Amino acid sequence: MDNILPILYSFRRCPYAMRARMGLVGAKIRHEHREITLSDKPAHMLEISPKGTVPILILPNGHIIDESLDIMLWALEQNDQHRWLNGMRIDMFNLIERNDTTFKALLDRYKYPNRYPDEDCTNARDDAVRILFDLDQRIKVNNALSGEKTTIADIAIFPFIRQFAHVDRDWFYAQKLPSLQNWLREHLKSTLFTTIMKKHEIWS
Repeated sequence: MDNILPILYSFRRCPYAMRARMGLVGAKIRHEHREITLSDKPAHMLEISPKGTVPILILPNGHIIDESLDIMLWALEQNDQHRWLNGMRIDMFNLIERNDTTFKALLDRYKYPNRYPDEDCTNARDDAVRILFDLDQRIKVNNALSGEKTTIADIAIFPFIRQFAHVDRDWFYAQKLPSLQNWLREHLKSTLFTTIMKKHEIWS
């Protein structure tokens, strides 16, 4: 029997899950939210997606989407009311790819250097800041990462900039990144973000 609503397995603080939730809420997709703990993942979640990472979206027809960007794209294909896809410009997706590969690797090494005992993580923060300077200049010129208005690039990348900033907030806000810092503040206080960060009981 088909589910009435899509089901989302999520973890509140995961940046990938954050952007999936923003995609669903931004597109006004009603769904069942299942909050998990990473230390005790539900058997059903592991059964449908053995890699065991969130977010995972189960569509009413049983189809499984277990990549956050794919969840965003599916939601926006249903209702892109804010025009985040903006013609599906390649520039937006190039920015997301750099974020999800190069920047994410540097972020992990900056935030969790103990996870990489065989690597020298000393320069991870400085290398990441070079990417942030590029983002800062883009926002300075355009008001957003890819053009004058918010697109999927802003929504998909924002949770990772938030995570980077929160490693050492005093240091981050002392850097010469005024446009990026203002952009981050605006997203942090947005109705969309405060909505998707509401706490849920752990699903069982």
